[in-house]
Amino acid sequence: MDETAPALDPSARAILQQLADVALPSPVSWMPQTIGWAFVGLILVLMAIYAGWRWLKRYRANRYRREALAELARLEAAIADPQTRPEALCEIPALLKRTALAAWPREAVAPLSGQEWCAFLEHSGDLGGRPTGIHDVLQDIEYRGRAALMALPENEYRAIAASARRWIERHHVPA
Repeated sequence: MDETAPALDPSARAILQQLADVALPSPVSWMPQTIGWAFVGLILVLMAIYAGWRWLKRYRANRYRREALAELARLEAAIADPQTRPEALCEIPALLKRTALAAWPREAVAPLSGQEWCAFLEHSGDLGGRPTGIHDVLQDIEYRGRAALMALPENEYRAIAASARRWIERHHVPA
């Protein structure tokens, strides 16, 4: 059985030869067609530039904070070692003072010590913890001997380091 297509009559063949492909429309442009969309696009670009500028400004302004946190991480590693624990603990108040001097005017921070210093730390940022424990240690840590510092419980060391980290991360500098 040989199946062949039936022959077309000449009029059908002529009609089929006159058929052409469908003309496709031109692709839609991504360019805005009206001035309003161009204006909206310009506003969005300007807002993105402004947001980037603000982020960069804040990032640069918090450089001292990142450096203080890196130094505190080094001190926390030293606190984990019982041999270097007292020396590392003695460096925390100095780190807090340097951080405060980087953020506030020297005249406002440099003369503070004792109760005034602890009140400043509490007022400018959340030190956390118990005021009678951590504040007492921060006030006179430089004057305690190595034996007195070694006698502190380990959780007190961690609480002091955590309080310092909390203050460095959360202190508020007035504009």
